[in-house]
Amino acid sequence: MIRSPFRDLPREVSILIAASFFVAVGFGIVMPAIPVFAKSFGVNNAAIGLMVSAFAITRFCSGLISGSLVDRFGERAVFSTGVFMVSVFTFLAGIAQNYEQLLFFRAAGGLGSSMFSVAASSVILRSVRDDQRGQAQSVYQGSFIVGGMAGPAIGGLLSVISLRAPFFVYSILLLCSGLVALFFLKGDSIGAKKQSQSDEVATTIREALAMPAYRIALVLAFIGTWVFFGMRASILPVFVTEELKSTTAVVGYGFAISAIVQGAILLKAGRFSDLKGRRAASIVGANIVFVGVLILTFSLNAWMFLLSMVVLGFGGAFLSTTPASMVGDVIKGRGGKVIAIFQMAGDAGMIFGPIIIGWISDVYSYRTAFEFSAAIFLIALVLSYKIPETRNVEGPQVINLKPLDEDL
Repeated sequence: MIRSPFRDLPREVSILIAASFFVAVGFGIVMPAIPVFAKSFGVNNAAIGLMVSAFAITRFCSGLISGSLVDRFGERAVFSTGVFMVSVFTFLAGIAQNYEQLLFFRAAGGLGSSMFSVAASSVILRSVRDDQRGQAQSVYQGSFIVGGMAGPAIGGLLSVISLRAPFFVYSILLLCSGLVALFFLKGDSIGAKKQSQSDEVATTIREALAMPAYRIALVLAFIGTWVFFGMRASILPVFVTEELKSTTAVVGYGFAISAIVQGAILLKAGRFSDLKGRRAASIVGANIVFVGVLILTFSLNAWMFLLSMVVLGFGGAFLSTTPASMVGDVIKGRGGKVIAIFQMAGDAGMIFGPIIIGWISDVYSYRTAFEFSAAIFLIALVLSYKIPETRNVEGPQVINLKPLDEDL
């Protein structure tokens, strides 16, 4: 019998993962349409790049605001409000009449995205036992991978009908996600407001930064998104077509294979993290990813590129869930701001990674950019061996479930 990935997970985690799946599918639907829709207004490639970056920049800048809202109003209210905000701004982007309107509405949606992602992470990190946190993270990440794979295919078909159609469908899916959270995460289970002075106080940023494991998690999040998003979103497709003399179809095959491998391994990697500890999972993941980056750096043909994607997908399954699990292990009490800082570290990798890698490839070469990324990732590899174990090995204690059952 196949074991359900949701087995033994708290009800609120399963519901939020289901709601996040709608977000992931919608995001995958709209992403291919954004550059083409922006181009239809007659702007240049730099303006299109700004359109793609604006969403991430707003997410980064509003991270602490979202964390404060979670600490003050609770996860359910912030998650639902954030999703509804993105739904409204996505709809407005779909009816934009010029580039400036599209840019504004797309950037504004970043605030809502920051809100619901911080709220979802807060629930998933705090409402499970130490021996479940890796499993919960793997299922959560898996929902985005599956949704991300399904979305672009649907978005491509919708774009044939109209460049505005993907925005409207994404808006509807976001509305469904918000309603799921609002109506099914109710009662005393989540997101109410604290009324007693005896309730456990939130973990402060100063307290979190004093923990070596949290600081290492921030670095791993930044470097991880640099490697997994920065290279892929900037020069990798061009490297395959220009340097390896291959086709865009091969690029798509590589990305799809990497996502499939990562999705297939995620649950086992999460359970490995719960069983063997965060440090062991980080060491395994970091070593495999480093090998994948080296294979990519020295790729001579499309087959080596595809091999690197397989290796990166395998290592990414171990590495992608571990930093977040470490943050959940060390949080005591509500920690919306602490989780927000962690999210901002990942967003920073998404923002600066493509810019720096693109600049290096312009000034020097594609391989130099990959070599630089490998050198940066070497920092993550070294730090993975220095991680103090954060998983509670003494027994399956529920961490911080009480604040979810009380008013904040």
